[in-house]
Formats: sequence, C-alpha cells, structure tokens
Amino acid sequence: MYRSHVLVCGGTGCTSSGSAKIIEAFEDEIRQVGLENEVKVVRTGCFGLCALGPVVIIYPEGSFYSRVNPDDVKEIVDEHLLKGRIVKRLLYTETVEEDTVKSLNETDFYKKQMRVALRNCGVINPEDINEYIAYDGYQALGKVLTEMTPDDVIDVMKRSGLRGRGGAGFPTGLKWSFAKASVDDQKYVCCNADEGDPGAFMDRSVLEGDPHAVLEAMAIAGYAIGANQGYIYVRAEYPIAVKRLEIAIGQAREMGLLGKDIFGSGFDFDIELRLGAGAFVCGEETALMTSIEGHRGEPRPRPPFPAVKGLFGKPSVLNNVETYANIPQIILKGPEWFASMGTEKSKGTKVFALGGKIHNTGLVEVPMGTTLREIVEEIGGGVPNGKKFKAAQTGGPSGGCIPASLIDTEIDYDNLIAIGSMMGSGGLIVMDEDNCMVDIAKFFLEFTVDESCGKCTPCRVGTKRLYEMLDKITQGRGTLEDLDKMEALCHYIKENALCGLGQTAPNPVLSTLRYFRDEYEAHVVQKTCPAGVCKKLVSYTILADKCRGCTLCARQCPVNAISGTVKNPHVIDKEKCIKCGACIEKCKFGAIIKK
Repeated sequence: MYRSHVLVCGGTGCTSSGSAKIIEAFEDEIRQVGLENEVKVVRTGCFGLCALGPVVIIYPEGSFYSRVNPDDVKEIVDEHLLKGRIVKRLLYTETVEEDTVKSLNETDFYKKQMRVALRNCGVINPEDINEYIAYDGYQALGKVLTEMTPDDVIDVMKRSGLRGRGGAGFPTGLKWSFAKASVDDQKYVCCNADEGDPGAFMDRSVLEGDPHAVLEAMAIAGYAIGANQGYIYVRAEYPIAVKRLEIAIGQAREMGLLGKDIFGSGFDFDIELRLGAGAFVCGEETALMTSIEGHRGEPRPRPPFPAVKGLFGKPSVLNNVETYANIPQIILKGPEWFASMGTEKSKGTKVFALGGKIHNTGLVEVPMGTTLREIVEEIGGGVPNGKKFKAAQTGGPSGGCIPASLIDTEIDYDNLIAIGSMMGSGGLIVMDEDNCMVDIAKFFLEFTVDESCGKCTPCRVGTKRLYEMLDKITQGRGTLEDLDKMEALCHYIKENALCGLGQTAPNPVLSTLRYFRDEYEAHVVQKTCPAGVCKKLVSYTILADKCRGCTLCARQCPVNAISGTVKNPHVIDKEKCIKCGACIEKCKFGAIIKK
C-alpha cells in the first residue's frame, strides 16, 4: 500500500513539453530518498488543463502542480513527499487562496464540468488494465453478458438519449437497432478514431487516457447487434494513442475480456486496429469503411446505409470514440442517470477541445445546454490580453462561427444548427477582435479543398470555386456580386455533395456572411480589412510626430523599404513594403501604425 501517488500527465500535450523526463526524475529522486515503497509514480492521460502542462498532481492531498520542469522535481520530493510541506510556488494559482489550498473542483476551470467520457483521464494509468478494473472497468460488459439480452441493451441505449458524438448526432440506440435487425452471417462494430478537425483533440485524449472504456463499449455494441469483430480506425499521427490501444487490446485478450467465450457466456468478440493516413474525408462513415477494406478512402452513396450494407458489404455500426466512452457508465448507472443531464433533445455531456484566443486552452466536458459564455468566460478564463471576444467556431471545418451577440446560446445539437453552426466532434476555437472573419472562412475552405476526395463534382469543383472567390475578396479584388454568387454556390454544394464533408463545407462561409457581412463589404467596397489581417488590404505608415529617427525600423526591414536619416522622421515606400510587420514590432515609440 502506497501512502502517496504522484500522477504525471502522459497525454500528447504534456509529453511534448517533457513530462517523460519529469517521470524519470521523480522515480530517480524517490529512489534516492528511499521512498520507492511508499510513493508510486503514475503516468496518466490528460488532466484537461493543457495550458498549464506539464501537470503533476499528488494524492492524497490533491496538490495540483503546473508547468513543472525536471529541475523542480527534487524540491517537490524533498519538501512535499519527504517533509509533508506543499511547494506553493509551483501550485496552480487558482487552487491557492491566502494560506489555504482549494481542491480542483473549486476552481473555475473544473467546477462546472461533469466528467463522464473523461472520467478516468488523468486518474488511472491507461497502460494498466488492473487500474481500469479497479474503477469498475468491464463490469458493464459482465452485466450485459450475464443479465441482459441484446434487445435489453438497445432499449437502454434508446432510453438514455445518447446521440452520436462524432458530428451528426444520430441516436445511438436507433442505429444499433437497425444493425441488429439486419440478417447476415457476419456483422461488424467500427470505431471512428480518425479525428481530423483542426484544433480537435477530444478522441485522442480519451484513447490516451482510457482506452479500455472504448474496447469495453465496442464489445457491448457487438453483443447488442450480433457482431463478433470490431475495428478501430485511428490515424497514424496519434502514436501515443496507437501504442496504448495496442497495449490495452493485448491485456484484454490475455485476461479473456476479448476473444472467445467472454465471461463464459459463449459470446466471442475481438478488435483490430487499422491506421489511417490522415485523410479528413475518412471521418465520414462509408469512406472510413472503404479505407478499412484496403481501398482509397472515398464515400459511397447512401442508401444502403452501413447498418444494412457496411464494412465488407456486411451490416455494421460505426460510432466515434467519445460516444463509446459514455456507454459503460450508461449500462452501470442506468439510462435515467444519463438522461437526467443535458437538455430535452440532447442528453448527457459533451467534450470540447477549447483552443484559440483563450486563457485556459484544454479539454473540457460539460452538460449539454451549458452556454457558450460559461465555457469561454468561466471555464476558459476569457480572452487574453484585454481583447474582446468576437466569435467561436464550433464543429471545425464543418461548423460555423458564432458571433459575440449569441454568446449566451445554450450549446446542444439543435441550438447550434439553428444559428448556422453544428456540434461536430467538439472542436471549439475562440477568436478575438484581431481575427478577420473573411480570412477565417478562407482558412477552413482551404482545408476542405485539400481534403476533398474529389469523387463528386459539387465538392471537388464547388469548394475550389468558393475558395477562389474568398481569396479574391481578401486581395481587394472582390465585388458585391461575388457575395451573392458565393451564397448561391454554398447552397448548391450543400444540396448536391455526396457526403458530409461536401455538404457541410460551406458552413463557415454561410455563417460568416450571415453574422459578419459588414466585414465582407469592407473588403469589397472600402478595400480594407478591419482586423488588419489581409496583407493586400493593409498598409503601414510612420507617424512623423512620433518618429524619433532612431533608425531601428529601417535596420529591421528585410527589403529596405524604410528610409530616413538619424533623428529625423522616416518614411515607408509602400511599393517595396512586403507588410511583414517587423518594423511595427521593433518600434519603441508607437510611431508605426497598421491600417
């Protein structure tokens, strides 16, 4: 029995900041002071507050140490673990109030969260199946196989109100019922772990922090629909997630929790990994299944839907990582427990990857119906540097931009669609007054143009034409007629594209046209970019009354566009200026303005 546990974040974010070296340092220092039999170091998944990584939490005190580096380890071991004195200088500042140390659940970042899908992330060692079992792991599978029929399981899923967390929000129980009703000699259960939205890292964090939850849920799905084989399609760019999945599958097989005759029930189920090459379109269910089959990842026309004819032409269900992560808890705690959270049509919680212009970058899980304001201002800590909140992009390239005027919107599937956005998989990117919304739309269109598989003309050609018009506008060559043409083209693409990628690609354009049309008109009519982002529409000017003639700006200019003599005002040759901003960054007197 250990008296203390040192939990060190081993998620991708903290690993990239050197948490592996911190773990080594803790193990070395603990050995040197003779505490190896009293203190255990645990590599966990993500704690959520990525902005403060690398993160270390020591229990039983619950001391949350942030931005720890290897040089701090000796002090923590000597003071905290050996002498029982918390090192306050390294504590997350929100946990310190005068002479008392608050619990994490009292901090603004955590107090409004409700962790269901993330319940074990940052709590257990994801590479040790025994720790997962100690937290009720595989009990749900045992209950299903020994006490419930497949119809019972599907009924529980339906009554829980769980909807797919991958974007469309289709009811999980209904999807499973369709696959169960299909009669065939072979069925499949698939997991979409091909998280490709820019700024999204929800599924990756679940796989890194709690892989057994996904395996257990897939086995439950297999039992419910009559499948004996599962596939997890995970992108190869997630090496930590892939490694932990491989370890988890091996451990589950060794303990008889995957394979033949699980729990002596006669039920067989096994899981294999398939690595994706990073194609965004393979997040679409039929393209994903086509890729698993060994073909180029392109979507197929529907119907027939995968529940009737999916992977290898057999009935299949596909859910994403977060959807599966909820299922064991629903089985154990009951559908009423899950349905008690959230809103009338959007039950449970939702995980968001909070990024962009926000203090607390990280992973949050809140009940459906939480307002955007609560997420941005309270949990996220607001916009840094005194800037104003301008918009939030939800749903990645498939979603839309929510303006500041709608910051009190309750986040659920239906509310987001009503205001021109969508839930998507859960990326939430915050923008401030320095962001140009035309440029934002152009950024997401460039992404979808690159990621289009090219199979259908509306997506292959339509998104390219949209991007070209946006590029034209950001260069000051657009017309008001272009805005009308863009809107019409957006609706055409949405109505005629083959799959979800093309059907949702126009959303960033439509939402920014809807809420920020004045910015488009400024680019077109006044030939200016109000946010000062679009280089072709920006000019730099030196204010003669403020310039001291120090020559620093001229020396910094890479193209010699600034001229003048010492102690006399300088000028910028706008023909030569490449608008790199080096001069404005170096000027100590505020003499250079961008407009």
